Amino acid sequence: MCFARRQLMLNVPVALTEALSNAILRGNADDPSKSVRVHARVDQLALVVEVTDEGDGFDLEACTHDATAPDRLNGEDGRGLFLMHKLMDRVERFAGRAGNVVRLTLRRGS
Repeated sequence: MCFARRQLMLNVPVALTEALSNAILRGNADDPSKSVRVHARVDQLALVVEVTDEGDGFDLEACTHDATAPDRLNGEDGRGLFLMHKLMDRVERFAGRAGNVVRLTLRRGS
């Protein structure tokens, strides 16, 4: 099995950009003294990317809103998690050893 070309060229870069933006702006509160780490692995089943920031974490479910809802169409933020969920097969958040982690998973052949 392989990854669809479109997923690698569009879905992954957009989802990763959103995760990085959230880590920098929200997780690390735009503090230049804090760092963001990215770890990626590819195996026979999936591509998994983890973005770790130095923030306190957040409730993934409570913070994910439907960006297509009428009351959110004109909003300037709040689309990142929604996009990640739409573009990747799985989005998870957990507290890691080094901080808050968002894990994005794209399965082969999905």
